[in-house]
Amino acid sequence: MKKFKLHWQILLALILAVLFGIYFKEYVGYIEWMGTVFLRALKMIIVPLILSSVISGVANLGGAENLGRLGLKTIGYYLMTTTFALLTGLFFVNVLKPGVGADLNLASEVDLDVTPETLGNTLINIIPDNLFSSFSDNSQMLSVIFFSILFGFFITRVKEKHQRPLKDFFNAVFEVMMKVTMFIIKFTPFGIFGLVAAKIAEQDNLLSLMQSMGMYMVAVMAGVFVHFFITLPLILRFIGKSNPLKHFRAMQTPVLTAFSTSSSGATLPLTMEAVEEKGGVPSKISSFTLPLGATINMDGTALYECVAAVFIAQAYGMDLSIIQQILVVVTGLLASIGAAAVPMAGLVMISIILSVVGLPLEGIGLILAVDRILDMFRTATNVWSDSCGAVVIAKSENEKTNY
Repeated sequence: MKKFKLHWQILLALILAVLFGIYFKEYVGYIEWMGTVFLRALKMIIVPLILSSVISGVANLGGAENLGRLGLKTIGYYLMTTTFALLTGLFFVNVLKPGVGADLNLASEVDLDVTPETLGNTLINIIPDNLFSSFSDNSQMLSVIFFSILFGFFITRVKEKHQRPLKDFFNAVFEVMMKVTMFIIKFTPFGIFGLVAAKIAEQDNLLSLMQSMGMYMVAVMAGVFVHFFITLPLILRFIGKSNPLKHFRAMQTPVLTAFSTSSSGATLPLTMEAVEEKGGVPSKISSFTLPLGATINMDGTALYECVAAVFIAQAYGMDLSIIQQILVVVTGLLASIGAAAVPMAGLVMISIILSVVGLPLEGIGLILAVDRILDMFRTATNVWSDSCGAVVIAKSENEKTNY
């Protein structure tokens, strides 16, 4: 098995899980625990990994000038790629028109028990009123990142005799957390087998569902594929001056894991390991850009929300004007930044967009049935975009990578 590379192990586990979920539904309960344990292990290390990586990365960057420059580049990259993703989604949903003639009787019952947060509240909530409660809530990662950046920056402002032990401590904690991550990664194929088999077994009639929602799924997946295989590699090649194929090979494990788990947050430890160990991106860059990206950079999700909103409008026979479609893009961009701060992020994002352009929230029920399937594709795109960003920003800082 050691000679059988991890990404091939994951791919094999994925195929076997699909077959197991289809043909042995009644036995899924016996293997589902593997996926649960794997996800819990990944979530267990998210907070200490983010805390140690961001603090050590910011402390090693040096002064406010370096931090400010890196921060602007990171946010700029995320806004750029998310905008490209939204425009790609808008293009495909207008060309294919999947909602025209859609059967409104296919709608599932919607139970949204969360209130969409405004962008203003999201920004205010970045500052935690209780830091330790943020540590115990994975939906408050922006608060953890904010505190980590603040703490890391002020390490550089104290005297050298205090500065050195703090830097050494957090660098050491980060190294230990990466070792723990490497240990958990070894069990990825087993975790993915349990997770995917359970997801497949949940679908009552997968084939008929895909037929009825075929054009909508094609619109989303076409947009995701163009963004994943064309837009981001072009950015990586011409802005990042790097080889996209080499980077994709390095990222196969985290991308497949993101696809299987539908969680960019849970995949973060694997993403950091691949970008640093295989890609050669310095930890002071990756430890700042990747945790932030896993929280606010959602290219695949934003693209999906854009397609979903226009699809719902088409299904209800509402023709969105150019101004309304621009509003969808702008709202999708802003909503994607705050999406990680609330539970049920995808549905909340859609509800925000529908409210802004005056569409019925009941329309969300139209897309619920295939949401889980498409979630896998959009999460893999989110993680791929984060990793490309780390490389592009490292290159812009004249750092040497393996590409």
